[in-house]
Amino acid sequence: MTKQSAVILKMALMLLLLHGTDAKMDIITAKQDIEVGEEILMLCKAGGEGDITWKKDGNEMGVEDGVSKSDESSSKLVIKKATMQDAGRYTCLCEFENEDKDDVFTQLYVYESPSFGSTNTYHEFLNGIDGLVPCLVTGQPAVDVHWLRNREEISSDGRRVRRLSDNSLLIENVKREDAGTYVCEAQIRGRSIKRQLSVSVVVNAPPSVHLREEVKTVIAGPETNVSLVCSVDGQPQPNITWIMPATFDSSHRQFNSDRSELTIRSVTRADYGEYICTATNKIAESSATVMLHVYEAPEVFVSAEQQSVSVGERVSVSCNVSGHPQPELHWLNKHNGRTLGSTSGLVRVVDGALVINEVVPSDGGIYSCMAVSTSGNASRDVAIHTQPGPPHYLSVSPGLTSVLFSLKTLPISGGTPITSFVLQWRQIAAEQWKEITVPASDPLAIPSLTPYTLYTVRLAALNAVGVGQFSDKNTVRTQGLREPDSPVLLSNEMKVEGNSFSVPLKQTDDGGTPLLQFDVRYRQDKEGTEWKEMQLPSNADSVSLQDLSYGSDYQLQVLSVNPNGSSIPAMFNFSIADQPVKVSSMTKGHVVVIVMVIFLVVFLVVDATCCYRNRCGLLMSIAVKVFGQKVPGLQMLVEGEGTNGEVKLKGISTPRGSVQHSEAGVQTLTKDGGQLTEITCDKAPLTKHE
Repeated sequence: MTKQSAVILKMALMLLLLHGTDAKMDIITAKQDIEVGEEILMLCKAGGEGDITWKKDGNEMGVEDGVSKSDESSSKLVIKKATMQDAGRYTCLCEFENEDKDDVFTQLYVYESPSFGSTNTYHEFLNGIDGLVPCLVTGQPAVDVHWLRNREEISSDGRRVRRLSDNSLLIENVKREDAGTYVCEAQIRGRSIKRQLSVSVVVNAPPSVHLREEVKTVIAGPETNVSLVCSVDGQPQPNITWIMPATFDSSHRQFNSDRSELTIRSVTRADYGEYICTATNKIAESSATVMLHVYEAPEVFVSAEQQSVSVGERVSVSCNVSGHPQPELHWLNKHNGRTLGSTSGLVRVVDGALVINEVVPSDGGIYSCMAVSTSGNASRDVAIHTQPGPPHYLSVSPGLTSVLFSLKTLPISGGTPITSFVLQWRQIAAEQWKEITVPASDPLAIPSLTPYTLYTVRLAALNAVGVGQFSDKNTVRTQGLREPDSPVLLSNEMKVEGNSFSVPLKQTDDGGTPLLQFDVRYRQDKEGTEWKEMQLPSNADSVSLQDLSYGSDYQLQVLSVNPNGSSIPAMFNFSIADQPVKVSSMTKGHVVVIVMVIFLVVFLVVDATCCYRNRCGLLMSIAVKVFGQKVPGLQMLVEGEGTNGEVKLKGISTPRGSVQHSEAGVQTLTKDGGQLTEITCDKAPLTKHE
């Protein structure tokens, strides 16, 4: 369907709506705003039959102007292509058959739609300059131009971004935030006819490069990773390139997606140097440099970590250090904390090596080669071992067929622990030395010598390197042999717990030779029991017996034994108490309740006995109060009144009105008009149960 057919159809519908109504004169048209070149169609409806004419701006129009009659009551005006001259006031006049006249008019507007012609819709400006964005608009009648951004109108006042009188947009001192989309809007003055044109503004900026730090310092190592970050700004987005001191290796060096971050893994000394980050776009390029300092932690290498050398020999241990920056080398004697120099005498440092001429026992110990630098410290220890020094402050004393040595201080160890001592002796100078080796933890004694004999003795320490120098010679005469004294059993500290027994043991004299053991015998103190025996080591300090019989007496004998025999036995008697009976645990409340129950039961038994045997007590008193004179069981005492008015009490007749005290302590009181019987226990004889 064509545009003209649509207009005709619309007008036909309007005529149908008006048909059959008492409509007045009316001009029907599709719209009032007509664009140049469009068709104008107007229909005049008179509302009755008559002669219809058309006028434009007061000038009558004819068929040549597009006027045609539809029927007796309507006429239409058709203009095929509207021009600007077709705009104006159109009037429809009707002279009816009854000679009445009427008219109606309408105003038509013809416009030429706004056009932006060759206006550029894309502008690029360099950051910091003034930018001018023109908007070339044509249209009829007059066109008003507005600039919008983010749906807000840009004013023409003196702001940095403003609209000029020639409809251009001025941006002074362009900034990065001025980039975006602007809208030039053209509107036919006085009408709602609008057209809009979007204009893009791009603000370019030269690249700028910023590094987090200009100098980066790391310690090389397999666990060390370093990241160099190059922050880049610019428009368009700059491309980033790197210049580095070594060839790029993707397994060792990696970039992120935009190459703004360089990561170096497992940093080595070869990574040291300058790293240049360059950013480039169509405006310019910019670079920045970061210096990567790679320090290597110091390392120490020694020719030997342990040297064993005899006294008087020479020893040399070399030491090399590495790292960046180059570390300083020092030797330290860890025994006394002194740093060794090149002029330290017999122990000195020569070209980084530890040199000891004519080693002495005091030279033995731990020496440390140290590397010191700004990147850290490192050290490695070297152990120098030699024979021990001679024993000093030694005392010698005779024993029973033995010689005892005593050291106030241990000899110089030679750098490794003393494990034992070599003890030598001889009788005459021409005789070869005899010797034994004694562990350092044992008593230093030469045993099994001849009694009352003069010996020459000496002692030397032994370590892992060998035997050290011997002490000065000493002469000593041995004593005779004898058995040890009896041990002492400290009975005042005896302990008996259940069927276990223990008593402290003390040896006052070992007889001149070390004890071998203690012999212990014990049995129950009754005929037919056998002795039980046990042995205790020489360092035992108590005798302990277990699983003894309850309620029994025991005998105990203890003897000291050395290589010369045994002592007289020390005797001791003791007893084990009977096995205790286990009593179930009760609380104080349980005990109180049980005591009260027992007391109540005893009280009731005693009171019942008193009531039954002697007619007294609390129960008897309660019974009289409750039952009166006719207490159950009282028939045994009172048989009732006789015909003569007497009361019989235990076979004794008592006249009425008299008082009789019986041996049983029963009183019967009679009065005129009543009888009262009182029973007391005051005069009752005591029984053996009472």
